[in-house]
Amino acid sequence: MKRKRRKKNAAVTEAMGGEEDPKDEAHQGPSTLADAREEYGSAVEDLGVSEEEDLYRGAEELPQGPVKRAGPDALFEVTLPKVEDRCSLEPMLDILSYSESEWKGNTTKSTLIIKGYTKLSQRFESLRRVRGDNYCALRATLFQVLSTSTQPPVWLQVEHISTWAEELEAREGLIGQWMFPSECRQGGGSEDAVQQLKRYMELLQNRWQAAVGCSSMEERRRLCESVFQGGEEELGLLEALKLLMLVRASELHTTMQEGGDVPVFCWLLYARDSSDCPRTFLFNHLSRVGFSGGLEQVEMFLLGYALQCTIQVYRLYMTDTEEFVTYYPDDHKEDWPCVCLVTEDDRHYNVPVGQHNELQVPEYVPPDCLESKSQKTSRQADCH
Repeated sequence: MKRKRRKKNAAVTEAMGGEEDPKDEAHQGPSTLADAREEYGSAVEDLGVSEEEDLYRGAEELPQGPVKRAGPDALFEVTLPKVEDRCSLEPMLDILSYSESEWKGNTTKSTLIIKGYTKLSQRFESLRRVRGDNYCALRATLFQVLSTSTQPPVWLQVEHISTWAEELEAREGLIGQWMFPSECRQGGGSEDAVQQLKRYMELLQNRWQAAVGCSSMEERRRLCESVFQGGEEELGLLEALKLLMLVRASELHTTMQEGGDVPVFCWLLYARDSSDCPRTFLFNHLSRVGFSGGLEQVEMFLLGYALQCTIQVYRLYMTDTEEFVTYYPDDHKEDWPCVCLVTEDDRHYNVPVGQHNELQVPEYVPPDCLESKSQKTSRQADCH
C-alpha cells in the first residue's frame, strides 16, 4: 500500500531542530521504526525519545498517599505524604499581576516570560494555576474540555466505550497490571483493573455530557469545581484519559504495521527504544504519568488525537519565535474543537481563562462530515 503524503507537523519540525523544507510537503514518511530513527535523528531525543529514559523528567511533585498496582502479582505499596483535599485549580489570578510577582528581576528569561504573559493577556484576562503532581497536562486539558465543549465528540457517544478496557485486555493483555492512585478504590476490593477502568470511562462519559448540558456558565463552573477536588472522581477521570491514549496508541500502531497512513508523531512515539510497541509505551511511559513523570511533547500529540481535540499551548519560553503558540496536533485545527493551555517550560501546564472579545471555541463537527481542501479541489476539477 502506498503511503499517503503528509506535511510534517510544525511542532514536530521545531522539535527536530530546524525549519520546514518546502520539499517536505511531499514527504512520504519512514516505512520502519529503524527508518524513523535514521530520518528524524535528534528529534527522537528532543521529543522525549532518548535511549536512556530519565524516570523523573517533568516531575514536580509525587502523588499523595500510597500507590496501588492492580493484579494479583503486584504486592508493592509506596507510602507518600497525603494532603487534605482541595480544588486542583487555584482561583483566578490576573495574568499580568501574576507574571510580575512570579518573575521578578531583570534576567533574560524573566523578561522573556513576562513578555509572553503580556501577549497572553491580550487574549485572556486571568490564569488558574493547576496542581503540579505530574497529572497537570491531563488535568488542565480535561478542565478546559469540560469548561468549553459545546457537544461531546462522536467517540464519546459510542455505546461500547465502556468495553474498551476489556477489549484491550483480551487482545493484548495490557490492563491487568494497571497502576492506580491510592484514592482510586477498587470497588471495595471486588473490582479488577478492567472493571475499574470501565467505571471511570462511564464516569467520563457522564461528566462530559453533563457539562455540555449545563444551562449556564455558572452551572458549568460549579460542575467543574466539584469534579476537580483531588479525590477518586478526578483521578479516575485522569486515568480514563490515559486509557484513551493507550487505545489510540494501539490503533495507530496497528495501522503502522499494516502500512497505513499515520501522523508523523507516531513514528517518533514508537521510535524510542523504551516505547517500540503499545506494551512498552504503557509500562515505560504512560503508567508513570501522574506518579514519577508527566506527559512529554510527543505524548501531547497523542492526547490531542485521543480526545479528538486540538490543544493550543502558549509556550512562554518560546516567546518571539514561531513556536510561541503550538498546536497538538496541528492537522485538525479546522474540524476539531480547541482548548488553550499555557506553559513556561513544557513540563507544567496552567489554564488561561476569561477570553476577551467573547472569543468562542469552534464547534465540533464529525470528521466524516467534512471534506478536506484537497478533496474539494479535486472534486471541483472533476466538475469542470
